[in-house]
Amino acid sequence: MTPTTPGLHHVTAIAGDPQRNADFYVGVLGLRFVKKTVNHDDTGTYHFYFGDGEGTPGTNITFFPWGEDAHGGTFGAGQTQRTAYLVTWDSLDYWTDRLAAHDVAVTRTERFDETVLQFEDPDGTGLELVAADAPADAVPWVDGPVPEAHQLRGFYGVTLAVDEFEPTADILTHVLGYEHEATEDGRRRYRSATGGPGSVVDLVETDLPRGRMGVGSVHHVAFEAVDEAAQRAFREAYKQQGMKPSEIIDRTYFRALYAREPGGVLFELSTPDPGFTVDEDLEELGTSLALPAWLETDRDVIERQLLPFDGPTVPTEE
Repeated sequence: MTPTTPGLHHVTAIAGDPQRNADFYVGVLGLRFVKKTVNHDDTGTYHFYFGDGEGTPGTNITFFPWGEDAHGGTFGAGQTQRTAYLVTWDSLDYWTDRLAAHDVAVTRTERFDETVLQFEDPDGTGLELVAADAPADAVPWVDGPVPEAHQLRGFYGVTLAVDEFEPTADILTHVLGYEHEATEDGRRRYRSATGGPGSVVDLVETDLPRGRMGVGSVHHVAFEAVDEAAQRAFREAYKQQGMKPSEIIDRTYFRALYAREPGGVLFELSTPDPGFTVDEDLEELGTSLALPAWLETDRDVIERQLLPFDGPTVPTEE
C-alpha cells in the first residue's frame, strides 16, 4: 500500500541577489537563516534555507540565488503560483502594518472562510499569509526580529497553476494521499489525509503556456516522506502512474526523490532526517558555509565562485 504524506517539507525557489534575499526573509518575514550551503548540482550557487527556530521540516523556504543579472522567470502553467504561511488571526493587523512599513504591497482577500494577505518578495516570488484554524508545530526563534506571538507558524500550503486540474489532482490523490476538500471560485482545495501542518494544496487553472524557470520562480515543491521505505513506495507508485522518478539522492540534511507531475510541477519527496544539526550545532545554524563531505576538498574553489554575501541583516525585535 502506498503511504501518504503528512504535507509540505520545503519549497525551493530562485532568487536574484543573495543579500537582498536573506535580508527580506530574515529581516522582514522574521525567519531564521538555518543553513548556508551550495546547490549540490551547481556548486557555484548558494543554497539558502530559512525556517523556524530549529529549521523544522514544513517551515523551510529555500533559495538558489542566481545573481542580479540572472534572467527572470515567466509565470505560466506548471508552476507554483504562491507559497502560503500560517499566522494567527490576531497577527493579521501586525503583518499588514509590518509589510507596509517595509514598502511591501499587500492585497487582503477572503478564501474558504479564511483571511489571506497576498504579496511578493523582492524578486517577485508569490507569497501569502493565511489566518486559519490549522495545526502548527513551528518552533519560535527567540532571537528573531518578530515577536514570538506573531511569528510565521510554518507552511499553510501552496497554490499550483496548471492547464487542467485532473492530471495533477490524480497524482495528489492516487499517489500522495490527498483528498479533495472544497471548490470555490474555480479553485480546488486538496488536503493531506493526516491534515497536519502544511497540508493544503490548492489547484487553479490557467490559460497561460508553460512557465519559464528563472528569478522569482519556484523550482520545486517538496512533500514529506517519513523515511526511505516510504520514498521507495512512492517511487513505485509514481512509475505506475507513468512518471519518471529519480533515484533517491542524499542531500545531507534529508534524502530526496524527484519527479515532475503531469501538470509540469517538479515534486520532491524528502525525509525529515537527519536534519540541519548533522553538521552544525543548533545555536550555530547558518553561521558558516556548510558543505557535504564530498565537496570539502573543493572548498577554496567553491568559495571563490560564490556571489558576495555578508549574511542576513537581523534587526532587533520590533
